[in-house]
Amino acid sequence: MSVPTDAGRRRIEELLQENEERVLKRWLEIAGSSSSSHVDRSSLAGQLRELYQALRQSLDGSGDSDLRGLLAELSRSRARQGFTPTETAVVVFGLKEALYESIETDGSPEALRGFIWFSQLIDDLGLLTMENYAAAREKVIIDQAEQLLELSTPVVKLWEGIVAVPLVGTLDSARTQVVMEKLLQTLVDTGSEHAVIDITGVPAVDTQVAQHLLKTVVAARLMGAECVISGIRPQIAHTIVTLGIEFGDIVTKASLADALAHALRESGVEFVSRKTRVAVRTEED
Repeated sequence: MSVPTDAGRRRIEELLQENEERVLKRWLEIAGSSSSSHVDRSSLAGQLRELYQALRQSLDGSGDSDLRGLLAELSRSRARQGFTPTETAVVVFGLKEALYESIETDGSPEALRGFIWFSQLIDDLGLLTMENYAAAREKVIIDQAEQLLELSTPVVKLWEGIVAVPLVGTLDSARTQVVMEKLLQTLVDTGSEHAVIDITGVPAVDTQVAQHLLKTVVAARLMGAECVISGIRPQIAHTIVTLGIEFGDIVTKASLADALAHALRESGVEFVSRKTRVAVRTEED
């Protein structure tokens, strides 16, 4: 960054003080016109005034950290609220245009030389703002991805002592970890001894997916629960055989209904069909 003459810097500081309301008004027009229609102009005006005061303090060396902190918070809040990078950047860069109108009116060589330095200062602050915005936006995306994982791996209670995990979509390492954690926690919360892992909605099963399933089953067994894998369609069964994948002593069923029936029998529940009616008896009856 080039260093302005003392006269140039002093003139910029004087113009910022003398034309505060004029510059703030023009800055609000520039920032507001580039933002979405849902922006609260009164809130934006307050933010700009706070930034303006922090900028003036930073120029006399008494508040640079406050200015950077305000810009970081502005970036994070705009990233969370869904503002675009352009809408966020204009809030900072718009100050150059707003101040230049006052510099044109002044017309002194000192003001023009000082404006070159001031422009570079605002550019640096704008880059800082965009760095914070990008980091905050990435955090939002990561949080949303984690929430989607939670929603896409529900653990439901099918019967007393029986829970199920209906899986839909690709099963990777990150999702397997979520499945395992939610399943184990549900087993603890419900005291269930049987779990059904349904892969009807999983498009394909390869060696990696099979390993993920086996890890989940082993983890459940360590908690004292037996797992049944359901949803083994013909094409998936053919793939498993072709790849030489061994499920060992893990019970597999073609459908969720078959898996539930197996778990109920293991739990001591007996079904007796009476034409259109189904009676359920347990060992306690």
